[in-house]
Amino acid sequence: MRLDKWLWAARFFKTRSLAQAAVAGGRVELNDARPKPAHGVRINDRIIVRIGELRWHIVVKALSERRGPAEEARRLYEETAASRAERERRADLRRWGAEPSAALKGRPTKRDRRLLERLPVVEPDSSEH
Repeated sequence: MRLDKWLWAARFFKTRSLAQAAVAGGRVELNDARPKPAHGVRINDRIIVRIGELRWHIVVKALSERRGPAEEARRLYEETAASRAERERRADLRRWGAEPSAALKGRPTKRDRRLLERLPVVEPDSSEH
């Protein structure tokens, strides 16, 4: 079975074209090698999938030609314990880390605007040009 089709059936990507792009872009490794989207997948193959900052280390447990429910898709692979622990650790860091835009509250207030207007404006020197 094609790698891109299996990734789509296992619900790692929403469409086959997204799966193809990820494989072609080097975000998927099959048995420690960089495959092409049409490369064959077999049971017990090791796959590493990078989606954003998440990294999935999985072992293929079954093949499926069709994309079924999420519960059925989870039976197609088994994630390694180290991979699951790392993903959970990263999720906790994101959850408890400070949001960079938490201090920003949309548009400036009237007070913010007045403070901005008090800043000195430096006019460009016209004699240099």
